[in-house]
Amino acid sequence: MGIVQDLFGKSPFGLLAEHSKKVHECVEMVWPLLEALVQEDYPQIHVLQDKTSKLEFEADAIKHSIRKQLPRRYFMPVDRVDIDAFLHCQDKIADNAEDFAVILTIRKTRLHPVLHEKFFSFINQIFQVTGALLTATVQMQSLAESSFGGAEAAEVLKYIEGLGEEEWKADRMARKLSVDIYNLESELDPITIMFYEKMLITLGQIANEAENAGDMLRNMIVK
Repeated sequence: MGIVQDLFGKSPFGLLAEHSKKVHECVEMVWPLLEALVQEDYPQIHVLQDKTSKLEFEADAIKHSIRKQLPRRYFMPVDRVDIDAFLHCQDKIADNAEDFAVILTIRKTRLHPVLHEKFFSFINQIFQVTGALLTATVQMQSLAESSFGGAEAAEVLKYIEGLGEEEWKADRMARKLSVDIYNLESELDPITIMFYEKMLITLGQIANEAENAGDMLRNMIVK
Protein backbone atom coordinates (compact mmCIF):
# COMPACT_ATOMS: atom_id res chain seq x y z
CA MET A 1 0.00 0.00 0.00
CA GLY A 2 2.91 2.34 0.80
CA ILE A 3 4.40 1.78 -2.66
CA VAL A 4 1.08 2.63 -4.31
CA GLN A 5 0.83 5.84 -2.27
CA ASP A 6 4.37 6.75 -3.23
CA LEU A 7 3.60 6.18 -6.89
CA PHE A 8 0.36 8.11 -7.03
CA GLY A 9 0.49 10.35 -3.97
CA LYS A 10 -1.71 13.28 -3.21
CA SER A 11 -3.04 15.43 -6.05
CA PRO A 12 -1.30 18.84 -6.24
CA PHE A 13 -4.46 20.64 -7.35
CA GLY A 14 -5.65 21.47 -3.85
CA LEU A 15 -2.39 23.30 -3.20
CA LEU A 16 -2.52 24.90 -6.65
CA ALA A 17 -5.91 26.34 -5.72
CA GLU A 18 -4.53 27.59 -2.39
CA HIS A 19 -1.59 29.16 -4.20
CA SER A 20 -3.91 30.89 -6.64
CA LYS A 21 -5.99 32.28 -3.77
CA LYS A 22 -2.90 33.67 -2.06
CA VAL A 23 -1.67 35.21 -5.31
CA HIS A 24 -5.08 36.83 -5.75
CA GLU A 25 -4.77 38.30 -2.25
CA CYS A 26 -1.54 39.96 -3.42
CA VAL A 27 -3.34 41.42 -6.42
CA GLU A 28 -6.20 42.71 -4.28
CA MET A 29 -3.70 44.89 -2.38
CA VAL A 30 -3.29 47.03 -5.50
CA TRP A 31 -6.63 48.77 -4.87
CA PRO A 32 -5.91 50.08 -1.32
CA LEU A 33 -2.40 51.01 -2.46
CA LEU A 34 -3.83 53.23 -5.18
CA GLU A 35 -6.34 54.67 -2.70
CA ALA A 36 -3.46 55.61 -0.39
CA LEU A 37 -1.64 57.23 -3.31
CA VAL A 38 -4.71 59.25 -4.29
CA GLN A 39 -5.05 60.41 -0.68
CA GLU A 40 -1.29 61.13 -0.60
CA ASP A 41 -1.08 58.97 2.51
CA TYR A 42 2.55 57.92 2.02
CA PRO A 43 3.00 56.28 5.47
CA GLN A 44 -0.01 54.05 4.69
CA ILE A 45 1.60 53.09 1.37
CA HIS A 46 4.57 51.71 3.31
CA VAL A 47 2.26 49.77 5.62
CA LEU A 48 0.43 48.27 2.66
CA GLN A 49 3.70 47.50 0.91
CA ASP A 50 4.80 45.47 3.93
CA LYS A 51 1.50 43.57 3.90
CA THR A 52 1.80 42.88 0.16
CA SER A 53 5.35 41.63 0.64
CA LYS A 54 4.17 39.28 3.40
CA LEU A 55 1.41 37.89 1.17
CA GLU A 56 3.90 37.38 -1.65
CA PHE A 57 6.17 35.50 0.77
CA GLU A 58 3.26 33.28 1.81
CA ALA A 59 2.49 32.56 -1.84
CA ASP A 60 6.14 31.60 -2.35
CA ALA A 61 5.93 29.18 0.58
CA ILE A 62 2.95 27.40 -1.01
CA LYS A 63 4.75 27.33 -4.36
CA HIS A 64 7.80 25.69 -2.79
CA SER A 65 5.56 23.11 -1.08
CA ILE A 66 4.03 22.17 -4.42
CA ARG A 67 7.38 21.90 -6.17
CA LYS A 68 8.77 19.83 -3.29
CA GLN A 69 5.96 17.30 -3.75
CA LEU A 70 6.17 17.03 -7.54
CA PRO A 71 9.40 14.96 -7.81
CA ARG A 72 7.79 12.20 -5.71
CA ARG A 73 4.78 11.87 -8.04
CA TYR A 74 5.37 9.25 -10.70
CA PHE A 75 1.83 9.10 -12.05
CA MET A 76 -0.06 12.35 -12.59
CA PRO A 77 -2.92 13.29 -14.92
CA VAL A 78 -0.96 16.33 -16.18
CA ASP A 79 2.62 17.05 -17.16
CA ARG A 80 4.87 18.35 -14.38
CA VAL A 81 6.30 20.85 -16.87
CA ASP A 82 2.85 22.43 -17.27
CA ILE A 83 2.36 22.64 -13.51
CA ASP A 84 5.77 24.27 -13.08
CA ALA A 85 5.05 26.72 -15.92
CA PHE A 86 1.71 27.58 -14.33
CA LEU A 87 3.41 28.23 -10.99
CA HIS A 88 5.98 30.42 -12.73
CA CYS A 89 3.22 32.59 -14.23
CA GLN A 90 1.41 32.78 -10.90
CA ASP A 91 4.68 33.74 -9.24
CA LYS A 92 5.07 36.63 -11.67
CA ILE A 93 1.53 37.84 -10.92
CA ALA A 94 2.36 38.10 -7.21
CA ASP A 95 5.76 39.63 -7.99
CA ASN A 96 4.20 42.36 -10.11
CA ALA A 97 1.66 43.17 -7.41
CA GLU A 98 4.54 43.49 -4.95
CA ASP A 99 6.55 45.53 -7.46
CA PHE A 100 3.65 47.96 -7.79
CA ALA A 101 3.65 48.42 -4.02
CA VAL A 102 7.42 49.00 -3.98
CA ILE A 103 7.20 51.51 -6.83
CA LEU A 104 4.77 53.64 -4.83
CA THR A 105 7.22 53.76 -1.91
CA ILE A 106 10.11 55.04 -4.03
CA ARG A 107 8.81 58.56 -4.58
CA LYS A 108 6.17 60.75 -2.97
CA THR A 109 4.31 61.23 -6.21
CA ARG A 110 0.98 63.00 -6.55
CA LEU A 111 -1.38 61.26 -8.93
CA HIS A 112 -3.03 63.80 -11.21
CA PRO A 113 -6.79 64.04 -10.45
CA VAL A 114 -7.62 63.44 -14.12
CA LEU A 115 -6.11 59.96 -13.79
CA HIS A 116 -7.75 58.86 -10.54
CA GLU A 117 -10.88 57.24 -11.94
CA LYS A 118 -9.03 55.91 -14.99
CA PHE A 119 -6.47 54.04 -12.89
CA PHE A 120 -9.19 52.60 -10.64
CA SER A 121 -11.13 51.44 -13.71
CA PHE A 122 -7.99 49.80 -15.05
CA ILE A 123 -7.37 48.00 -11.76
CA ASN A 124 -10.98 46.82 -11.71
CA GLN A 125 -10.45 45.34 -15.18
CA ILE A 126 -7.32 43.58 -13.97
CA PHE A 127 -9.44 42.05 -11.20
CA GLN A 128 -11.75 40.67 -13.89
CA VAL A 129 -8.77 38.86 -15.41
CA THR A 130 -7.27 37.52 -12.20
CA GLY A 131 -10.71 36.63 -10.84
CA ALA A 132 -11.42 34.48 -13.88
CA LEU A 133 -8.06 32.77 -13.43
CA LEU A 134 -8.80 32.08 -9.76
CA THR A 135 -12.17 30.54 -10.60
CA ALA A 136 -10.65 28.32 -13.29
CA THR A 137 -7.83 27.19 -10.97
CA VAL A 138 -10.20 26.31 -8.13
CA GLN A 139 -12.35 24.29 -10.55
CA MET A 140 -9.27 22.35 -11.70
CA GLN A 141 -9.33 20.51 -8.38
CA SER A 142 -12.69 18.88 -9.12
CA LEU A 143 -11.78 18.57 -12.81
CA ALA A 144 -8.79 16.37 -11.90
CA GLU A 145 -11.21 13.95 -10.24
CA SER A 146 -13.05 13.53 -13.57
CA SER A 147 -9.84 12.85 -15.52
CA PHE A 148 -9.97 16.27 -17.20
CA GLY A 149 -12.91 15.45 -19.40
CA GLY A 150 -16.63 15.95 -19.88
CA ALA A 151 -18.75 18.96 -19.11
CA GLU A 152 -16.44 20.02 -16.27
CA ALA A 153 -13.52 20.46 -18.68
CA ALA A 154 -15.69 22.45 -21.10
CA GLU A 155 -16.73 24.75 -18.24
CA VAL A 156 -13.14 25.46 -17.19
CA LEU A 157 -12.11 26.07 -20.80
CA LYS A 158 -14.97 28.55 -21.02
CA TYR A 159 -13.59 30.45 -18.04
CA ILE A 160 -10.13 30.46 -19.62
CA GLU A 161 -11.55 31.78 -22.87
CA GLY A 162 -13.29 34.52 -20.94
CA LEU A 163 -10.04 35.28 -19.17
CA GLY A 164 -8.38 35.94 -22.53
CA GLU A 165 -11.16 38.33 -23.52
CA GLU A 166 -10.87 40.23 -20.24
CA GLU A 167 -7.09 40.52 -20.70
CA TRP A 168 -7.68 41.93 -24.20
CA LYS A 169 -9.94 44.57 -22.64
CA ALA A 170 -7.22 45.34 -20.08
CA ASP A 171 -4.69 45.82 -22.89
CA ARG A 172 -6.99 48.30 -24.62
CA MET A 173 -7.53 50.22 -21.41
CA ALA A 174 -3.76 50.32 -20.79
CA ARG A 175 -3.11 51.83 -24.20
CA LYS A 176 -5.81 54.44 -23.68
CA LEU A 177 -4.52 55.28 -20.21
CA SER A 178 -1.00 55.65 -21.58
CA VAL A 179 -2.29 58.25 -24.06
CA ASP A 180 -4.11 60.03 -21.23
CA ILE A 181 -0.86 60.14 -19.23
CA TYR A 182 1.16 61.70 -22.05
CA ASN A 183 -1.61 64.20 -22.72
CA LEU A 184 -0.60 65.73 -19.39
CA GLU A 185 2.96 66.49 -20.54
CA SER A 186 2.34 70.23 -20.46
CA GLU A 187 1.34 70.03 -16.78
CA LEU A 188 3.75 67.45 -15.41
CA ASP A 189 7.51 67.01 -15.27
CA PRO A 190 9.07 64.15 -17.29
CA ILE A 191 9.98 62.11 -14.19
CA THR A 192 6.36 62.10 -13.02
CA ILE A 193 5.22 61.02 -16.49
CA MET A 194 7.75 58.18 -16.42
CA PHE A 195 6.61 57.23 -12.91
CA TYR A 196 2.97 56.99 -14.05
CA GLU A 197 4.04 54.90 -17.03
CA LYS A 198 6.00 52.55 -14.76
CA MET A 199 2.91 52.13 -12.60
CA LEU A 200 0.83 51.37 -15.68
CA ILE A 201 3.26 48.84 -17.14
CA THR A 202 3.60 46.97 -13.84
CA LEU A 203 -0.16 46.73 -13.44
CA GLY A 204 -0.53 45.58 -17.03
CA GLN A 205 1.93 42.76 -16.42
CA ILE A 206 -0.42 41.34 -13.78
CA ALA A 207 -3.11 40.85 -16.43
CA ASN A 208 -0.59 39.54 -18.98
CA GLU A 209 0.76 36.90 -16.63
CA ALA A 210 -2.77 35.90 -15.63
CA GLU A 211 -3.51 35.21 -19.28
CA ASN A 212 -0.28 33.19 -19.55
CA ALA A 213 -1.30 31.18 -16.48
CA GLY A 214 -4.66 30.53 -18.13
CA ASP A 215 -2.84 29.18 -21.19
CA MET A 216 -0.99 26.75 -18.91
CA LEU A 217 -4.30 25.55 -17.47
CA ARG A 218 -5.59 25.03 -20.99
CA ASN A 219 -2.55 22.92 -21.80
CA MET A 220 -3.24 20.70 -18.80
CA ILE A 221 -6.80 20.09 -19.96
CA VAL A 222 -6.33 19.52 -23.69
CA LYS A 223 -3.23 17.29 -23.54
